[in-house]
Amino acid sequence: MATKKELTTILKHYFGFDKFKGDQEAIIQNLLAGNNAFVLMPTGGGKSLCYQLPSLLMEGTAIVISPLIALMKNQVDVINGLSEEDGIAHYLNSSLNKAAIVQVMDDVKSGKTKLLYVAPESLNKDENVEFLQGVKISFYAIDEAHCISEWGHDFRPEYRNIRPTINRIGDAPVIALTATATDKVRTDIKKSLGIIDAPEFKSSFNRPNLYYEVRQKSKDIDKQIIRYIKQHEGKSGIVYCLSRKKVEELAAVLQANDIKAAAYHAGLDSQRRSETQDDFLMERIDIIVATIAFGMGIDKPDVRFVIHYDIPKSLEGYYQETGRAGRDGGEGNCIAFYAYKDLQKLEKFMEGKPVAEQDIGRQLLQETAAYAESSVCRRKMLLHYFGEGYDKDNCENCDNCLHPKEKREAMVALQVVLDAINVLKENFRQDHIIDFVCGHLTDDITSHKHDQLEEFGSGEDEPPRIWNPTIRQAIISGYIRKDVDNYGLLKITKEGRKFMENPHSFMIVEDKEFPEGEDEGIEPGGMALDPSLLTMLKNLRRDVAEKNGLPTYVIFQDVSLDQMATAYPVTLEELQNIQGVGEGKAKRYGKPFCDLIKAYCEENQIERPEEMRVRTVAKKSMLKVTIIDKIDRRVALDDLANSQGLDFDELLTEVEAIVYSGTRLNIDYFLEDVMDEDHIDDIYDYFYESTTDDLDTAQNELGPEYSEDEIRLVRIKFLSEMAN
Repeated sequence: MATKKELTTILKHYFGFDKFKGDQEAIIQNLLAGNNAFVLMPTGGGKSLCYQLPSLLMEGTAIVISPLIALMKNQVDVINGLSEEDGIAHYLNSSLNKAAIVQVMDDVKSGKTKLLYVAPESLNKDENVEFLQGVKISFYAIDEAHCISEWGHDFRPEYRNIRPTINRIGDAPVIALTATATDKVRTDIKKSLGIIDAPEFKSSFNRPNLYYEVRQKSKDIDKQIIRYIKQHEGKSGIVYCLSRKKVEELAAVLQANDIKAAAYHAGLDSQRRSETQDDFLMERIDIIVATIAFGMGIDKPDVRFVIHYDIPKSLEGYYQETGRAGRDGGEGNCIAFYAYKDLQKLEKFMEGKPVAEQDIGRQLLQETAAYAESSVCRRKMLLHYFGEGYDKDNCENCDNCLHPKEKREAMVALQVVLDAINVLKENFRQDHIIDFVCGHLTDDITSHKHDQLEEFGSGEDEPPRIWNPTIRQAIISGYIRKDVDNYGLLKITKEGRKFMENPHSFMIVEDKEFPEGEDEGIEPGGMALDPSLLTMLKNLRRDVAEKNGLPTYVIFQDVSLDQMATAYPVTLEELQNIQGVGEGKAKRYGKPFCDLIKAYCEENQIERPEEMRVRTVAKKSMLKVTIIDKIDRRVALDDLANSQGLDFDELLTEVEAIVYSGTRLNIDYFLEDVMDEDHIDDIYDYFYESTTDDLDTAQNELGPEYSEDEIRLVRIKFLSEMAN
């Protein structure tokens, strides 16, 4: 054991700090005494110091097991920078060549290396086990220990083999460290590592400097992100996406808009990942676009914002990723974009996995949905998820607290819910309880004969939107608990029983609504349409249409004019960012519209929105290119749809988007094969004389002898010939 003075001296000498943070000193003393430990410390709390400092004091080499190759390199560089000689820290993983591995082993054998970072896969290799059996091990540090648990947000099967491998190498104290773990995950970790009696050092999860916000995910998300980054120019940020493809695409779009950004995911070679990481740390680039699955291991204290392009699979993952912002205690903005269909997509990805794994995954997704949709303080929700209370009513640093919703009385609703849980013997989940109180005759309800109970439908008089927030907020308030160990069944707590005996006021805030099918290209709740400009644009469209002898919709659709009156494009390049305006249409009809908007902005001193200066990047494998190419080659449209895995209806939608944007397509070869010539002429003449291109109107006017597909096909021909 070292004295407090000795530890503080070493802390200052090697790490430059005057004093320890939180439990750091107690954790280090515990390890120096030869004891196991479990450390739960949020990102930025100083976990790594808890094993780095004692490794320098103890005899032998400390083995640090980490899943993040990027973090290993970063930490090894930092530790070696503290010493006058190289080799005090090394890493052993798949990124090293044979010569480098020999050098690492020589340094370890000589006793020079005090810290050896090892990936779990490398640790479990027989040749490495054999090598480490001949080394004096001071202790084992398991970083990112949540990877051990199937309930953790980044489960790694290799982590389950750590304890058996330690037993083969040789016994030494074990310290498990994680930034995120619920009670369930914590128990799972300790059991798997065989340290069930280890003392727990648990720091607060509250990061007061982090601002949390959830936004509706709409079609113009790229523009919103670009505008946000431009507003925070020169600041470091991370944007998380679920897929590698989206990472690559978004990084390219950011680069095209003069933002210093790079992609970062597991599919890139190790050299490129390493270079990107160094560029970020050295501030040669400002933005990293990364996959959530890979788990960024970058230890950068001044990341000023973390944006989630896609909502994560679990709140643990979300908390850890947002935890990379503001680690120096400064500004840290955490913006997540949410659409319910993203959760449905994630659920679909689970199909084919073992049933138990699917069940765990769905429960984790439900918690994420609850967080995103709730109007409760986001800090309170996050802390409750990790078993920590938060007494303040308003944290003053999340969107829900800065823009609070009006509270409503839910005493009766809570009584109904508690009675339902009770009569169903605390044996069902939230969705079943809601179906029961609403009187929904689902298969689950009828198979259990719950529709025959007196309490069935007891909440029919209450608005349906009240049930989810009532249950979620009753859990936070301690009236109900969710039995995570047992499929998320709802149980009544002691406080809940007291409430049933003596009901009192229970105020809640209703959930936020995240409607699907947001207007494309227009930020919800953002800029208002300019009605004066819209009127002028419609008049100009009418004049251009008359001059060309065409219906007005052929020039530009209404949605295009709406967006012009919102975003004020003044160049042909900017005009192409408007829905329904491609390069062809912009060149053919765009100039007078841009001139009008420019003059209007100057006359009325309008400051145009920054995001209209967004430049898009052509996607190499875009369906549009394939469709144009195949039609040029006169491939039958039904064959084209099949070859691209599309329904015929979906193909027509893609072709319509192409011609509406101003690209000319000749589908006469297909029409001649599948349609009567008179039908083609009748539909063509209808659109020439009509003031609208609306499909339902056309169907009503033309009559039942013309099919919807026929009308759509001829409309494509008409628009292509007349507009493009």
